[in-house]
Amino acid sequence: MRLVIARCSVDYAGRLSAHLPSATRLILVKADGSVSIHADDRAYKPLNWMSPPCALKEADSTWTVTNKAGEKLIITLEEVLHDSSHELGVDPGLVKDGVEAHLQELLADRMEVLGSGWQLIRREYPTAIGPVDILCRDSDGATVAVEIKRRGEIDGVEQLTRYLELLNRDPLLAPVKGVFAAQEIKPQARVLATDRGIGCVVLDYDELRGIDDDKLKLF
Repeated sequence: MRLVIARCSVDYAGRLSAHLPSATRLILVKADGSVSIHADDRAYKPLNWMSPPCALKEADSTWTVTNKAGEKLIITLEEVLHDSSHELGVDPGLVKDGVEAHLQELLADRMEVLGSGWQLIRREYPTAIGPVDILCRDSDGATVAVEIKRRGEIDGVEQLTRYLELLNRDPLLAPVKGVFAAQEIKPQARVLATDRGIGCVVLDYDELRGIDDDKLKLF
């Protein structure tokens, strides 16, 4: 990645025309070929940019960036204050805190958040169409299948419904109830779950890690 801080003006010529008057700005030239111009007051959003694939031609104090459609971003440099290049390498990607596998692990260790006396049978309980996140028993000894999502949407309810249909064919487990657990449950998913007799649990990641679990509710 190349970082250039310079006093410059910018002109865009394409489907429309745009002009940025002279000011001190940050110009980013990334390894993918993209070029973007940034001010100090717009968070991540650039003032103007050219997405790859595009070509950068430097001539004296003028940079011309041209994309495959022939559109041009013309940067006129008046004074360069900083110019450096850095090899960032391959990015490993965003690792989200509280992903579904971790939520499953935390909930399996704290079955009491679903109700007093609830007991874990197994995580990743196998079925013919894939594993159920958690299979457990409630305080009355009834079997319960729990499907866990970060964001609870209709497709998650449908997935749990299919699991329940298969599990209820097993005389050693039936009758099997369902619980749909997520950090956020969409209204449409809640309506569908309720219509099918499936309970909903809103999970708070911090509370699952041991900080006050008063807000965890089954309804």
